[in-house]
Amino acid sequence: MKRIAILGSTGSIGKQALEVISAHQDLFVVEVLTANSNADLLIEQAIKFQPNAVVIADENQYEKVNQALYSQDIKVFAGEKSIEQIVEMSTIDLVLVALVGFSGLKPTYNAIQHKKPIALANKETLVVGGEFIMKAAAENNVAIIPVDSEHSAIFQCLAGEEFNKIESITITASGGPFFGKNKEELQNITPEQALNHPKWTMGNKVTIDSATLMNKGLEMIEARWLFNLSPSQIDIRVHPQSIIHSLVHFEDGSTKAQMSLPDMRFPIQYALSYPFRLFNNYKRLSVADYAELTFFPPDTDIFRCLPIAYSAIERGGNIPCCMNAANEIAVEAFLRKKLPFLQIADVIEQTIQQISYIATPSIEDCVQTDTETRKIAMKKL
Repeated sequence: MKRIAILGSTGSIGKQALEVISAHQDLFVVEVLTANSNADLLIEQAIKFQPNAVVIADENQYEKVNQALYSQDIKVFAGEKSIEQIVEMSTIDLVLVALVGFSGLKPTYNAIQHKKPIALANKETLVVGGEFIMKAAAENNVAIIPVDSEHSAIFQCLAGEEFNKIESITITASGGPFFGKNKEELQNITPEQALNHPKWTMGNKVTIDSATLMNKGLEMIEARWLFNLSPSQIDIRVHPQSIIHSLVHFEDGSTKAQMSLPDMRFPIQYALSYPFRLFNNYKRLSVADYAELTFFPPDTDIFRCLPIAYSAIERGGNIPCCMNAANEIAVEAFLRKKLPFLQIADVIEQTIQQISYIATPSIEDCVQTDTETRKIAMKKL
């Protein structure tokens, strides 16, 4: 039995991970569940899966969760620091990091320091601290198994290719709900329109990032660290069918692609069961249903978050951390209808220009950069 801690169990990835675990109760057991503020769902999940412990980040919700689970044999903790510390439990075999945004950095780093294998669904961890995260993973001999569909695809394509050089990779993008739109059509976009993704069901923040193409920028930076590539080796192509999730191009001219229907349960299950593949009842891909698979270059004049991300990783240091924090502030403002859709990129660019550059940031530097960036970005609003 593999004992799993799910950080962010009430979010989209967390809920689908529990669905995967439910289908394989002979192989997986839930050891820890954590949530930000959704106390009701955390309680429901805890009663069903009977973990050793749960953590609610919102300390105001502690009493509610504690009382609801009082009769259960489940430990209850509260606060962001508790999420960071809970990964140290000796009974955890794998930590699934499904937290949103910057909040995933410290728990992931601490889990690695305590030699816990990571199933990573929080791309921001590597965007913010890729250099020291990967260094810590190497020093502690800790596996980081990607959960994002694109990075899982690359990871799968590289199976058995340890001695073969990668020439480049192609990360695909669905194009989001606004593929093919011009600036005039995007002037008065509402959050409701931006959240109406044509292919994937995701949390609000990730869905908006998909609409701006910032999600592809974050994925490019994540891939840079996961697979030890330069940004110039990573190409982004819009693939509206969302069937091919990524491609790996080798120096002999061969290309491998990983294909499946757009269902996050596939990469989640692979990350939990790796190196084994498990049977499931999910709908299968039939190539007969897809007479055409198309690929287009992204429109970087309109979707400026993507070139901003390339520029950020080229500069390096704490600039990707700054970009990530500014993006989180801008996206939240857009969702609250305080910022127009096309001005998300403006806020990010203007904020980056004001942050102090740190060439080799530590985790403490990243925390400081994140805090300062949010203050600057808020003023830009």
